[in-house]
Amino acid sequence: MTAKHTRQLGRSGIPVSALGLGCWAIGGPFSSTEGIPLGWSQVDDNESVRAIHKALDMGVTFFDTADIYGTGHSEEILSKALDGQLNKVVIASKFGMVFDTGKKQWTGGLDGSPKYMRKAIEDSLLRLKREYIDLYQLHVNDYSIKDATATREELEKFVQEGKIRSYGWSTDDPDRAKYFADGPNCTAIQHVLNIFSDNPLMLELCEEKNLASINRGPLAMGLLTGKFNENSTFPANDVRSIMHLFEDKFNPYFKKGKFAPDFLKKFEAIREVLISGGRTLAQGAISWLWARSEKTIPIPGFKTVKQVEENAGAIQFGPLTNEQMIEIDKLKG
Repeated sequence: MTAKHTRQLGRSGIPVSALGLGCWAIGGPFSSTEGIPLGWSQVDDNESVRAIHKALDMGVTFFDTADIYGTGHSEEILSKALDGQLNKVVIASKFGMVFDTGKKQWTGGLDGSPKYMRKAIEDSLLRLKREYIDLYQLHVNDYSIKDATATREELEKFVQEGKIRSYGWSTDDPDRAKYFADGPNCTAIQHVLNIFSDNPLMLELCEEKNLASINRGPLAMGLLTGKFNENSTFPANDVRSIMHLFEDKFNPYFKKGKFAPDFLKKFEAIREVLISGGRTLAQGAISWLWARSEKTIPIPGFKTVKQVEENAGAIQFGPLTNEQMIEIDKLKG
């Protein structure tokens, strides 16, 4: 693949496809103990496997999952789909959210302690049927820096033991990311990044420290695909139906279980720029991320072959131009 098709996984130097796939949705439904949905509604495992195979055919080599997704199911499906090819791809997983597999529930617990990490990584390795994980990430956005000291030290031990090749933190806080970046084998920070949720301080840090910026929510949970309007609703077991309860500066696009009208208007304003050059809306949103920084690696989620075909198809177009980026900034306000 050419430089347009690949990027480096931060200071690890591991080459990955410029676009990865986020595997939250293929974990299927799961919830909190209070019944709050945390998955993306029903999923067809066979379609998930076909979608992963299509991604491989299109040159995708980076897959991001977590042990909590479907309480282990996402890792199992990824392993099934990549049977015999696991060593040909780069796998990222995450830990720190305590769950009950039998009940398919997150218990509410958050744990980055060395004792918990030992069990979590062994369980993930079993589900993935792999001897090591390429990138292992703390999956607690606001875990205290004080407690993260022991977490980082244990991750360094995992590298020395050959259980992982590198590590990172899934957090939107640059201060936490900066602390982890002082670890020799920290190579990536996963954070929200899309046209409506920028994080310039995090990107500056990734560029300064030579870290991969792994972009979750690259399509603003579906808003940037153009498939939804102000009347669109989500199934009761879809996490987007309750996202308005957790609004913050990185999750501002929902109102009462639907996409907020003001963001839909902003999206319409930039539509023509996104589809210029023959891109689809989703492809334009992904191309925006590549233009934002050379460290970015978007990881759009998926449940179908069609979604993978569209998202991976963005690789052929590459980043937006500087002129297009300036125009989008003007139009979105």
